[in-house]
Amino acid sequence: MNKTVVIDIVALSSRVIGQHTPFLKRWMEKHAKAVIEPVVPAVTCSAQSTYLTGKWPGEHGIVGNGWYFRDLSEVKLWKQSNRLVQSQKIWEELKAKDPNFTCANMFWWYNMYSSVDYAVTPRPLYPADGRKLPDVHSQPMGLRDRLQKELGQFPLFSFWGPNANIASSKWIAEASMLVDQWHDPTLTFIYLPHLDYCLQKYGIDFDKISKELGEIDDLCKDLVEYYEKKGAKVLLLSEYGITTVSRPVHINRVLREAGYIQVKGELGLETLDEGTCKAFAVADHQVAHVYVQDPKDLPQVKQLLENTPGIARVLDIEGKKAYHVNHERAGELVVLANPDSWFTYYFWLDDRKAPDYARTVDIHRKPGYDPVEMFADPSITWLKAKIGMKLLKKKLGFRYLMDVIPLDATLVKGSHGIVPQNELDWPVIIGDKQLVASKKYSPISIYDLIKAHLK
Repeated sequence: MNKTVVIDIVALSSRVIGQHTPFLKRWMEKHAKAVIEPVVPAVTCSAQSTYLTGKWPGEHGIVGNGWYFRDLSEVKLWKQSNRLVQSQKIWEELKAKDPNFTCANMFWWYNMYSSVDYAVTPRPLYPADGRKLPDVHSQPMGLRDRLQKELGQFPLFSFWGPNANIASSKWIAEASMLVDQWHDPTLTFIYLPHLDYCLQKYGIDFDKISKELGEIDDLCKDLVEYYEKKGAKVLLLSEYGITTVSRPVHINRVLREAGYIQVKGELGLETLDEGTCKAFAVADHQVAHVYVQDPKDLPQVKQLLENTPGIARVLDIEGKKAYHVNHERAGELVVLANPDSWFTYYFWLDDRKAPDYARTVDIHRKPGYDPVEMFADPSITWLKAKIGMKLLKKKLGFRYLMDVIPLDATLVKGSHGIVPQNELDWPVIIGDKQLVASKKYSPISIYDLIKAHLK
């Protein structure tokens, strides 16, 4: 098999390749580029699982970046076990055909306890004193220590949050090249999230995103040139493109005002009590799964949402089949936003009663995705001094609450999840001219296209 590397440049689209990405532009001109019709939902976990299995979300079960676990009566996002993916992965098929085949997965999602030979994924430490410490999980386990000895601790706080920057993608790229030097895998998957941050913060505003485009371009140059010198075939792709948005839709507030949401008072604040809600939404960018306890309520909930400004479509069972998201993990209804809109998870009606985690970076406790976590609250007086004092508490081993995230969803200017109207905003795939022969690909066909590069 040909040595092959698949580099996932998150949020790369035809619209952002150009003046600010000179290397990618030149490399694309020497190769073949096509667009990928976005899977719905066009979010990281669903898109990656579709590429790696050649199956739709209705088959592999990854209906979003998270969902409501009905048996637990809890929303869980960003879980990491590969056993959640209910279809065969590409490396399992290839390994069965050739026992000498090996695979490295560098930060693509569902990367724990998988059947790849080498895996590295973010996995913070949570000591009993309440701290959150950067770390990774690896397979084999010793790879974690070896990489962090060479490269330093994984920069977790550059991977997500107000301080998200190129450092995390650079660490992943350098770790990928080290794993290649040490183990020479046949197939390597690499995840570079850097563009995701600026595009969700600012939308398509080249005055504000040109620096980040240049940074990811330089990093791609380093990776591509390294792997080409090793004789590898290089395939660049993305999961989705990001478009500019201007309207947050507070879908859970709509449901609450109609009497479907149940909250629980905790220390004067409110938390969502999912197990007793008649209906609630798990918001995931421009897609929301709405879980409805009593089938008798479905017509009324569907009508309520269809009449809500910012909502384009409400998918019932037939709609979910048409969009290939008909799986038991999906909501009874799946809601798609208008192109200029996106869904918040907010369920409180008074910011003074927002749960304590609302003002923190807390991707596991929030019952929905929260892109506002990329911002520090501009209304806080002496913001840097406040953050500095909290970090000092952390360093001294004291408990602390990093409550610096605003509750202003209008700050978010870019989103994804639906199929954009313009193909310039679709994800792309760039590879060998002999193999990337079409101008447009279904997301389930990427599986075979990766295999074709290995032959």
